[in-house]
Amino acid sequence: MAELVADLAITRGEYTLAVTLRCPPGITCIMGPSGAGKSTILNLLAGLLAPDRGSVVLDGEVWFDRAKHIDVPVHHRRLAYVFQGLGLFPHMTALRNVAYGMRDVPRADRPAKAHALLDRLGVGALAHRKPVTFSGGEAQRVALARALACSPKLVLLDEPFSALDRELRTQLTALVRELAGELAVPVIHVTHSLAEARLLADRVVQLERGSIVAEGGPELLLLASD
Repeated sequence: MAELVADLAITRGEYTLAVTLRCPPGITCIMGPSGAGKSTILNLLAGLLAPDRGSVVLDGEVWFDRAKHIDVPVHHRRLAYVFQGLGLFPHMTALRNVAYGMRDVPRADRPAKAHALLDRLGVGALAHRKPVTFSGGEAQRVALARALACSPKLVLLDEPFSALDRELRTQLTALVRELAGELAVPVIHVTHSLAEARLLADRVVQLERGSIVAEGGPELLLLASD
């Protein structure tokens, strides 16, 4: 079973984060107030930041180990990262955006596979359009398709639905729930929304001031209120 085990510690100015995470396949929702360290954790796991000490191990593969001087570059970590800003290439069509991430797929096979992935996420009709023409929900689906194009071993979601209305958020959280079951890899989802977490979470991690104050199953959310 592809489990993520991460021991992370970093100090930036007066702010210190120190956490230990064990995330099995399924969706782990990381929650907490602004400034608690949620996005910092994702950036450390992705390799966009390097911990001062600790390690990141996924399915037995060491991505980072400060003591052993191991630091696998971001582009060699088989992960998908969807930011709030999405980061779609504006000059590329939806099809080319998705095909861009298929580095391990023969070039001739990429268009068909990218189109199939767009169809799977319900936006196949956008294949030859550029992001400027997408609605918010369409852009989110294309961004998810591009993220999943690399067949990731780890999926990181940093509040990707925060700018959408309630109906779209509900639709996309249901889609992520379905995809997570198919992928069978750890999915780490940062959110402020209890409703979103209740729909998604297999596990919950509650952060405050850079430390884990509670973790466990989705029952942790039962007594919480929005």
